[in-house]
Amino acid sequence: MSAIILFCALIGLYLKGLLGLIIGALVGYLLSTLASARVAQDFDRVREQFLETSFAVMGALCKADGVVTRDEIRVTEQLFARLHLSPEQTELAKAAFNRGKSPDFDLDGHVDAFAGLARLDGGLLQLFLQMQMSAVAADGQVHPAEHAMLVRIARRLGLAEIDVARLEALLRAAAGGATPSSAPPPRQRLDDAYTALGVTPDATEAQLKRAYRKLMQENHPDKLAAKGLPENMRTLAEERAREINVAFDLIKKARGFT
Repeated sequence: MSAIILFCALIGLYLKGLLGLIIGALVGYLLSTLASARVAQDFDRVREQFLETSFAVMGALCKADGVVTRDEIRVTEQLFARLHLSPEQTELAKAAFNRGKSPDFDLDGHVDAFAGLARLDGGLLQLFLQMQMSAVAADGQVHPAEHAMLVRIARRLGLAEIDVARLEALLRAAAGGATPSSAPPPRQRLDDAYTALGVTPDATEAQLKRAYRKLMQENHPDKLAAKGLPENMRTLAEERAREINVAFDLIKKARGFT
């Protein structure tokens, strides 16, 4: 913002001398103050929209196969607790979820509006998508209609079907349970771990480490918070980082490197 003040002051100096310098600096200060207020306002809008859109889209996804299961409702209610929502926020989240279930819910419009507010940050959008996936996978499977809607949402967020596949693989790899330290990871979990990191099983150790570092950098909770992730959703970002670590650890164990 100081660049705005300096620029206006120099313009004033060039046009009106010393008096112009003072006037220009004042104008620059006012402009920078307005700009800062606008940024703060946009930041708050991202936070509010993230919560509202998350549960509205979740309602639509859970209804995609024609019925909202008890498991899906249970996971959604658990999210209220995990996110430490206030009573007011909980009511807003429930209302959003119910709106998403309604036949006339404008899914594309809500997703497009959120994508614009989120400034198309990849990590933030993928975390949003993973929240949806966790809810619809609560009953142990993702119905074809739910998968199709996930892909539709991903594309409107500027992501691709491969991003959905990677998120699904990450959830499977991380949810496979602990593997004894002396035993190799099951083949399917290992395949999922490679997919989650976006590499193939023949990737070199350097390629694996590079892919891992890139994912961790994109999904760092502090970075996502700076992009507008609500503080009460930080735990979800931390869980995603742990899931990436689990996938990488599976590969390291299978490859025998540190």
